Amino acid sequence: MCKHLEAVTEGRIQFLMMTVPPGMMKSLVLVFWTAWEWGPCERPDIQVLATSYSQPNVLRDNMKLRRLVESEKFQALWSLKLRDDQNAKGKFENTGSGFSEARPFSSMTGGRGDRVKIDDPHSTETAESDTERQTAVRIFREGISDRLNDVTTSAIVIIMQRLHEQDVAGVALELDIGFVHLNLPMEFEPDRACRTYVDNELFFEDPRTEEGELLFPERFPDEEIERLKKAKGSYAYSGQYQQRPAPRSGGMFQRGDFEVVDAVPAGAKRVRAWDFAATQPKPGRKPDWTVGLKMAYHAGTFYVEDVRRDQWSAADVEKNLKNTASQDGLTVTVRMPQDPGAAGKADAETKIKLLAGYKVKTVQPTGDKATRATPASAQAEAGNVKLVRGPWNEAFLDEVSSFPNAPHDDQVDAFADALNELALGSSYTLANVG
Repeated sequence: MCKHLEAVTEGRIQFLMMTVPPGMMKSLVLVFWTAWEWGPCERPDIQVLATSYSQPNVLRDNMKLRRLVESEKFQALWSLKLRDDQNAKGKFENTGSGFSEARPFSSMTGGRGDRVKIDDPHSTETAESDTERQTAVRIFREGISDRLNDVTTSAIVIIMQRLHEQDVAGVALELDIGFVHLNLPMEFEPDRACRTYVDNELFFEDPRTEEGELLFPERFPDEEIERLKKAKGSYAYSGQYQQRPAPRSGGMFQRGDFEVVDAVPAGAKRVRAWDFAATQPKPGRKPDWTVGLKMAYHAGTFYVEDVRRDQWSAADVEKNLKNTASQDGLTVTVRMPQDPGAAGKADAETKIKLLAGYKVKTVQPTGDKATRATPASAQAEAGNVKLVRGPWNEAFLDEVSSFPNAPHDDQVDAFADALNELALGSSYTLANVG
């Protein structure tokens, strides 16, 4: 973040957008940047408009800047004085003709600056509201660009967490209006590795190389990330922490398509479909998720009855696989994926032996995940999929309604496999289910 802000000071970047998770010092770094420009860079003439969705937050940061500039340590190095006749928390001026003015994002009219600093233009509480979000986007499009002292050299810097596909960052990227975009997800995703370019040359490349490598492990270690995922849910975590917002509804599955019921009618046919962790964990990291989803079918309706989901080791997977089969009983078919190749066949044979006496079926997945989930999507849209009330409901709905943009899709895979298995064994066929 500092490297890119320095490039703004140098005149190499005019429009900068940084999308980062909460807790990454994004507000403080903008405070430090202004003090750095005024002091070490000897640019006390720089005039700053600072804004946020929250008036208390932007005033808080403006006061931090004032206290920093007036501190003994700062004054000992750079004797920059503030003017007595304009030294309020909302706006203060220095004797070099620079100032810092704090305004709420909704009231930007009238002010101008050499720097317009936008820190979180949306609130997490209102970004889901179309009216509130579109108002913020309108202010950004209609009111921010003409807040610059000089449209050729003055800069706009946005720093925020992603909250919606059509938030300010999403619209700025969609419009392609010249923002250099520094995107830093909490967990590294190689296919989305950030690279920024300045003067048509590579300027920055995310130094992380391993899938899931953390952005700031000293402050947010693995155990804290797992707690956040559980507390936030997959939808909020994907946007705020991975900077990859997905629609809460509107993908292959809608939350409103799933009615929650208290029980399954008698006489239903059942299957437990498993989706196993794809890779062995790296030292010091938890395994990927393993899911066992039990589904029942009765009179044209599919019931998701139970979801077992955890980050088990290989030994724990086998133990839970056997224990779950024992609890489900001999009438429930166990469906498992078989990865291609000799290793996949050997692993499947091991699990089949472990479940001796139970009805076990292994299937080698074909086609991409979205294609395999299409029959389940069609049945859900038709109102033919219900959920049995349970503590797993919310996590399941978060994931399926964000698919295929969710950070995990293990529950969707198990859901699709269970429905396809029951469809093949019922009066439905995969063709008319889809």
